[in-house]
Amino acid sequence: MNAAAATDLAARMKALAAEARAAARVLATASSAQKNAALARAAELLLERRAELEAANARDLEAGRAGGLDAPKLDRLRLDEPVLKRLAEGLRQVVALPDPVGVEIGRSTRPNGLLLRQVRCPIGTILIVFESRPNVTVEAGSLCLKSGNACILRGGREALHSNAALAAILRAGLKDAGLPEAAVSVPDTPDRAAVAALLQLDTLIDLAIPRGGEGLIRAVAEAARVPTIKHYKGICHVYVDRAADLELALKLALNSKLQRVSVCNAAETLLVHAEVAERFLPPAAKELLARGCALHAEPKARAILQAAGVGPLAEAGEATFYTEWLDKALSVKVVASLDEAIEHIERFGSRHTETIVTADEAAARAFQLRVDSASIFWNASTRLADGFEYGLGAEIGISTDKLHARGPMGLEALTTYKWLGDGSGQVRG
Repeated sequence: MNAAAATDLAARMKALAAEARAAARVLATASSAQKNAALARAAELLLERRAELEAANARDLEAGRAGGLDAPKLDRLRLDEPVLKRLAEGLRQVVALPDPVGVEIGRSTRPNGLLLRQVRCPIGTILIVFESRPNVTVEAGSLCLKSGNACILRGGREALHSNAALAAILRAGLKDAGLPEAAVSVPDTPDRAAVAALLQLDTLIDLAIPRGGEGLIRAVAEAARVPTIKHYKGICHVYVDRAADLELALKLALNSKLQRVSVCNAAETLLVHAEVAERFLPPAAKELLARGCALHAEPKARAILQAAGVGPLAEAGEATFYTEWLDKALSVKVVASLDEAIEHIERFGSRHTETIVTADEAAARAFQLRVDSASIFWNASTRLADGFEYGLGAEIGISTDKLHARGPMGLEALTTYKWLGDGSGQVRG
């Protein structure tokens, strides 16, 4: 891109962000009824304009086939009637969620009589950068709208036309409800330079949320001048303690690893206490292997499994335990103690989700207290780390950061708060 083109692109993105920020000021004071009306109308339009949406999607599918996208990626890209019905139902579910804006979360009256109230309010303008699935346009857009935030939605180039068409649906819903269409925006170019330009606009954009693979998330976080909420990896652990019910441990290990392998809350490492390893590992490994899960075992675990005639096994070195498989593969290690399990998670984990399987409450509470992750379970699957499972309704993503939001992010995580003070002439002496 030459200098003139780069300057023009930067100017267009700045204008887009300025329009979004102006819309955010209006949306911040919109009533719940207005926001719900916009979402409900968008749900209707998703089905009324099905032919228009499918035509836009067909352009992306054709380009994807020509560009060599594989069948699973094409499937994720597809917007057919069942997908559009699910998106419409998702919008109606967001309508039913409580509006977090204006909720009082704290109140106190100071000795001088000043009444202080802590009240939830929107963050402002949010840039969401994501890959592949065009449904994120509707899901993320609806959550931002309900929480009073304007959003700029930048999806992958493979879904360019689909994303624009879906955003147009949300914009039409906003217009019909008397709210500014610019509260939902999509850049008009697939050029990556557009994202880089938006990430520099710290006076117009309040927050960036990248959703996708580690490469995308790191690129956004490293380029941004605006705050970001993110998680790089989901290296989640299941620790089978010496006091574990081994039948329960097998159930939870299988669900954590195999219920859905390509998601960030799937288990990637199985840690087993040495006192139960010889009883637990052989039957567990047989079951995992029978279900097509490759096992990467460190020397102690491999020796136990080889002695029991269980295989095939891959060797696990240090790099293995930093690996987010996102596939039917699992790292396996025998540990000598609860302390060693915790130290392993501290060293190799991604601070996403961990679970301990044990009948020893003291061990469970120590694990939950000492492990530094966003979600820490006792006798439950790692796959439960999810906004819907937490009762948050839909989620914008999962954060492994420590500031502002951590774990599954629902509507409340898309708000901040302000202090409102009601006085009667108080001054500071």
